[in-house]
Formats: sequence, C-alpha cells, structure tokens
Amino acid sequence: MAMDQQLVRRLREEVAEVLSRQRREDASSGAAPMSAEDERQFARAVVSRVLDSYAREEIRAGRTPPSSGDEAELAEGIHAALFGVGRLQPLLDDPEIENIDINGYDNVFIGYADGREEPGPPVAESDEELVELVQTLGAYSGLASRSFDTANPQLDLRLPDGSRLSAVMGVCPRPSISIRRARLSRVSLDTLVGYGTMSPEVAAFLSAAVRARKNIMIAGATNAGKTTLLRALANEIEPGERLITVERALELGLGEFKDLHPNVVAFEERLPNSEGQGAIAMAELVRRSLRMNPSRVIVGEVLGDEIVTMLNAMSQGNDGSLSTIHANSSAEVFNRICTYAIQSSERLPADATMMLIGGAIDFVVFVQRINTFASGGALRRTITSVREVNGVDGRVLSSEIFALNQDGVAAPGAAISCLADLEEVGYLPGAAPTWLETVS
Repeated sequence: MAMDQQLVRRLREEVAEVLSRQRREDASSGAAPMSAEDERQFARAVVSRVLDSYAREEIRAGRTPPSSGDEAELAEGIHAALFGVGRLQPLLDDPEIENIDINGYDNVFIGYADGREEPGPPVAESDEELVELVQTLGAYSGLASRSFDTANPQLDLRLPDGSRLSAVMGVCPRPSISIRRARLSRVSLDTLVGYGTMSPEVAAFLSAAVRARKNIMIAGATNAGKTTLLRALANEIEPGERLITVERALELGLGEFKDLHPNVVAFEERLPNSEGQGAIAMAELVRRSLRMNPSRVIVGEVLGDEIVTMLNAMSQGNDGSLSTIHANSSAEVFNRICTYAIQSSERLPADATMMLIGGAIDFVVFVQRINTFASGGALRRTITSVREVNGVDGRVLSSEIFALNQDGVAAPGAAISCLADLEEVGYLPGAAPTWLETVS
C-alpha cells in the first residue's frame, strides 16, 4: 500500500507521548536516563504495541487490518519519523542526488551529481511538520541535543548517513533547509583520480605530502568538494596514528572505518543552552585537542577565530594537520586567514598573521567546481592549483607548484622547495604511486 502519512504522523505522536512519559518517570524516580540506543530499542517495542492496538481498532470497526508487510512498512515509517529523516529518506537513498534545498515543505529542489537541478516532491504535510522533523533530527543527531525553535532559529548537524544539514527559520518567510549529501564517505585519492578530480601525478604528490607530515590547507568555494578531498587525504594517514577531529557539526566520520582509523576522537562544537550557558567554541576545542595526545589534528572547516589557535598548533610541532577554508583561489587563502585572525579575540594584525602562516602551513590545495553541463558535459570537481608556502617577507611568499594547464588539469609548475622531505617517503616527481597503476 502507499504509505499513509497522516496515519504515520498520528501513530508517531502516540509513540512519542509514551517516550515522553517514560522520560518523565525516569527523571522523577531518579533513574539514569536511557542511552540513545536503549531509547531507540524501547521505541521499537512501543511501535509494535501501538500497531497491535491500531490493528484491533480496524477489526472492531469492520475494516481490514494492515497485512504483515504493511505493518512492517508502517513501523519503519514511524521509527523514521521519530529518529530518522521521515520523507527525506528516499531522497537520501538516491546515490545520484547531491544537494537538497527546501524552501518550505512543498517547495523542494534537487541537485544531481551531473549538474541537473529539478523540482522535488513535498517532504512533509506542512511547514509545521517540517520544523518538527528538523527538531527531531536536532534532538537525536550529533553528540548533544540541539534545539530548533524561535529562540534557536539556526541549526547545523550531520544526518545519520553523513550528509550535512543546515536549517533556518524565523528570519525567512518559511523554514529553509539545505542538505549537502555525503556521496563519497570511504573515499581515497585513487577514487578521486577515477572521477577526474586530480591527475595521478597530483595524487602521488598529495600522498607523499601527507606521509611526510606536511600541514595542508584545502581551499575552495562552497560545494567544491573540500570535505571529500579532506577525507581522501586523511585516509592516507597510517592506521596507527591517533587522530583528533574538530568540527562545528560532526561530518567527517573518520572513526566509522576502523580498518582505516581505529583511534579517532571527534570533537563537536557545543552551542549555548536557552540561558546562553554551556557553549564550547571551536577555538577552545582545538586548544583542548592538543592536550589529548594527538598524532594529528584535523579541523573540518575554518570559519572564524579558531584559525589562530589552529595555526599556533601547526607551528608548535603538530605536523601533518589538515583543514579546509573558503576561498576563491589558492593565493587568496592568505588574505582570508588574515581577515579571520584580525576578527578573532586575539586581534592578530596582518603582519603577525603572515609570520604565523609562514611557520604553520606547508601547502594550499585549491579545488574548483566546474559545471560544463550547459555545453553537454557534466559537473566535475578539479584540483586546479597547489601552492607551497616558502616563507615571509612582509607578506607570505609562495610558489604554485601545480597550476592549471591548457588541457584543464593541474600540471607541475614551480619547483618544490621541500622535495627532499617528500623523497624520503618515496615520492618520485612525475610518477604515480603504485596503487594508481590500474587507474591511470
């Protein structure tokens, strides 16, 4: 049968009421609250009881109760409405969908991997139900519950499948949600070579740079593929290393693959509560990470004053750190960092920031989103520039060691100053690594 969304919503409310009553009873009796997993298991038992009761109601009314298959579908729908993503689930299950933009429950736009954008089906019955869905996700996603209401009209979180959700209400006519899909979670450099993101030569260089413990900043515009590239670089790190990731909302998910990274600690920024207390900012988490015996610190995305703490960490012996930043070119990264630094609590002037950059960052990798769909091509993300930081002389001195050529690929440019360090880990200029022989 087609899923009856009104029925799912009604039954979900019954189950939610039982869960809320159980929470209140636990709190009043002084019992320890259920863990997230225990609550999910308890919810499944309650869903089963509610469906049994519904089937008896249908029989008493002279109607046909749901079949076992229909009942299983209803159970999954109720559980998804409670803990999952409800009617968003089919969109998240489609491997070709890359972005989902929702400007109200029935005004949905879907972006595909090949660059197409098409209208999508409604994802709720009303804007109120859409807000309820986001509130449910905020309560059960991430390390701590995150509110989404008039007092907290902004929300960023990681969905169960690894996608990134950003929601806002109250400052726009209707609730607005953007979902960035994590289509490539277990990604490697050879995967990106296969997608045309980089040449085997650039992949060989990046692999060596990670193994040589060089500090790398990945730059690009929104939706350029920075996080995917960061995951691929992180997967070049040996499994024996202890990684600490710092993010605004958990997204990298490096600890999900125990064969690649068995020792990962994921830090997530904590927002203030309704009284404005309890916030833990990115800069504080970066500072804390240095006391947690890290082999490397990975900052998911630099958007503010955490840049000063991160650069200090990079220049004080925590080599091999990785991060991403928004920028329009590899050269523009340095100005962007200076802007963040002067806005920080330290109010670091430009000349001091330039010195910090010179001692902290080894390479800047710029990835660009190129849409050739209009000319019969497709959407692709390509590394167009790799810049090496050479020092400081009033400003950051750098050289573009890989630059875009006439064929539209990044090719060797200036000489690599730290070539000897890369050669120590097996880098041969102009040669692809052995694991790329079948790809190239």
